[in-house]
Amino acid sequence: MKELRAIRDLDLSRNNFSGGIPQFFEGFGNLENLNLSFNQFWGAVPTGGIFKNASATSVIGNTRLCGGIAKFQLPVCKTKEGGLSYRMKLMISLVSGFTLLGLGMLLSFFLLRKKRKEIELSTLGNSVLQVSYAALLKATDGFSSANFIGVGAFGSVYKGILAENSTTVAVKVFNMLHRRASKSFISECEALRNIRHRNLVKILTACSSIDFNGNDFKAVVYEFMDNGSLEDWLHPSTGTEELTEAPKSLNLVQRVDIAIDVASAMDYLHNHCETPIVHCDLKPSNVLLDSDLTGHVSDFGLSRFLIEPTNNVSGNQSSSIGIRGSVGYAAPEYGMGSEVSTYGDVYSFGILLLEMFIGKRPTDHMFNDSLNLHNYVKTALPKRVSEISESLIFQEGTTNVAEAHRHSRLSVRAKKIEECLTLILGIGIACSVESPTNRKDISDVASQLQSIRRNLLG
Repeated sequence: MKELRAIRDLDLSRNNFSGGIPQFFEGFGNLENLNLSFNQFWGAVPTGGIFKNASATSVIGNTRLCGGIAKFQLPVCKTKEGGLSYRMKLMISLVSGFTLLGLGMLLSFFLLRKKRKEIELSTLGNSVLQVSYAALLKATDGFSSANFIGVGAFGSVYKGILAENSTTVAVKVFNMLHRRASKSFISECEALRNIRHRNLVKILTACSSIDFNGNDFKAVVYEFMDNGSLEDWLHPSTGTEELTEAPKSLNLVQRVDIAIDVASAMDYLHNHCETPIVHCDLKPSNVLLDSDLTGHVSDFGLSRFLIEPTNNVSGNQSSSIGIRGSVGYAAPEYGMGSEVSTYGDVYSFGILLLEMFIGKRPTDHMFNDSLNLHNYVKTALPKRVSEISESLIFQEGTTNVAEAHRHSRLSVRAKKIEECLTLILGIGIACSVESPTNRKDISDVASQLQSIRRNLLG
């Protein structure tokens, strides 16, 4: 109602309104011009407020109006038995009420639409590069299958080349048919627009527009990563498309380096941003590798800002949040309704670390209700480390533990590798324990992995 009373000029002409003129127009203190002409209003014209000024009010074309001030030159209202009947007054009140309700709903719709647009524009305001739907369509050759990179929960990713500066980019196109796609788009833009770290994927710009069919279109444009995702390297495809390429394989040092990259990125998000950020979906497919195999954490579509420090992980948050993350990587407390916290990201990192050095997904068919990746590794430490990660330990020159220890030249190296792996897997276990508050702090994890790397290379 406050918004309505702030209106100065109101044109309601030729809208086929009928009934008595609503009395509330008299109370519009800021209204300077009112046009009610050529409708089907009937009955007495009010004499107060804006209706005192005939030059500011137009009621022409309403043939059944009467009364009002003399300058309107309307006929005198005819009354029966000293005034309007109760039934007539009731009808006038009802019509006036419905007219007001309709105007209020219409105004609220436009105000809400304007507010939503302002939010999106402010979100995208820091973008360095402005790009249109047409430009992205051209860059990706019409979002062709040849440029398709992968698909996520809220959209698909395509490789593209921007015509303006020939920059190779990755374009994440949101599936606007998904009910949470728009919210995910805003979350991703908000999370990435003010954060800068060498191990976070770099966002170049974003596009919020409509496509050539008039449908909503939203996309985020990233710096392209030449070596794809960590998922591609941990579990390379055996399809025919891989036969022409060299098999993807990461050695032990490369895996440690990538683990340090991811831990550094999470430490930055949790402990060094102005407002801590929880990623909520850390997994191999969301870790991208550049030409030097440096790891970059990506996909902030589920991320959350922690406005206040979160130490309470009990199930006291609205169930509308649902499970944050992907099956196998999401912290178990999320499934019980606990609030989002940095502890959840630490759990996901722990599972990611175990997968990197064991080579098994947490969703592997061998795992069931009584056995998961965490328990599988925990029961193997420390005596069976070489058994559960033998292919990684000995890919650099030997074939099994016994052979390694029979060769004095390799036995020392094999022992050092085994010790480092034991420490790394221990970190993974400590990060993925069931109790959130018993998990390691990610800053300590990053420091310990750096120490393990130095020992491994020393």
